Amino acid sequence: MPFFDAASTEPLHPAARDALLEALETGWADPARLYGSGRRARMLLDQSRARIAATLSARHDEVSFTTSGTQAVHLGVLGALAGRRRVGRHLVVSAVEHSSVLHAAEAHERDGGEVTEVPVDLYGRVDPDAFAAALRPDTALACLQSANHEVGTVQPVAEAAEACRERGVPLLVDAAQSLGRVEVPGGWSLLTASAHKFGGPAGVGLLVVRKGVRWRSPLPEDERGARRVPGFENVPGAVATAAALEASLAEAPEENARLWELVERVRREVPRLVEDVEVVGDPVRRLPHLVTFSLLYVGGEAIVTELDRLGFEVSSGSSCTADSLRPSHVLEAMGVITHGNVRVSLPRGASAEDVERFLGVLPETAARLRRSAGATG
Repeated sequence: MPFFDAASTEPLHPAARDALLEALETGWADPARLYGSGRRARMLLDQSRARIAATLSARHDEVSFTTSGTQAVHLGVLGALAGRRRVGRHLVVSAVEHSSVLHAAEAHERDGGEVTEVPVDLYGRVDPDAFAAALRPDTALACLQSANHEVGTVQPVAEAAEACRERGVPLLVDAAQSLGRVEVPGGWSLLTASAHKFGGPAGVGLLVVRKGVRWRSPLPEDERGARRVPGFENVPGAVATAAALEASLAEAPEENARLWELVERVRREVPRLVEDVEVVGDPVRRLPHLVTFSLLYVGGEAIVTELDRLGFEVSSGSSCTADSLRPSHVLEAMGVITHGNVRVSLPRGASAEDVERFLGVLPETAARLRRSAGATG
């Protein structure tokens, strides 16, 4: 069954699987202990941190492992706001950030802080000038994703980072959708990511805080995790994460080019094959593996269920609220159709044959669902 939902999670990379199995045998002990097995676990943990730091042009002691990308975002956002509380309580975010960023912003507002949401254009991209204009003397933190998780549009991170640098505001970049696939522009102060998005294990996130950035944990103090992330470290998960990131980056140039062409075919053929379709997101400045389109007169749950019955696993609605299929806040912010949307995100190794089969079944599937719904088109 073709899996076309890599934006939610990428299948475990073979390099990560091998590293994980080996580390389960050698890195199971407490890395805080001084006996031999503990020292071996500490060495594996430190090596993994250093390997990941090297891919990000960061220092090894700037990298922390969390239990998820969501936890990394919450710790990054709330920790930076706490660390810069004397500067002010103003937070800037884009309207299309991942829900984890927006939920952290809501928590900040409930605590008396202020949030400015910067709108996006029809493609889902922030205007760099509008983002810069939202920054104020009391801005404690700004957040901008590297690329959108629902429509694939790449954000102007470099321009936003420069505006933040000029005003002395740290920038947090949620790189969950791009890390391991495309280069993340520099200039950020904090970066977050999720291992399972690039072929690493589930249950491992990354939080990178540059030296010199004021950050204070929003959680009770703990001696572990460099006092950033409390709890027992997942050493095998960290080892597998480093292996997955290195392997994905090594494969990215060739695999990205291949997936780009497959997605181009979907973007081109779906409007030709199916009436009343809107393909959303930037057609050029986008992630190589992801495309979203909306079908008029078809419900999102219905199209996902029917495509699953036919052997294709895709997503619909907000990637963060797919269990309830609530309207996507991303598509709402873009001002495009929010119902009947299908997100196709191709994993490593997706075949041209599977894409052609998908294009083959989609027209009749859409027509059948429209007839069932009594839509005339």
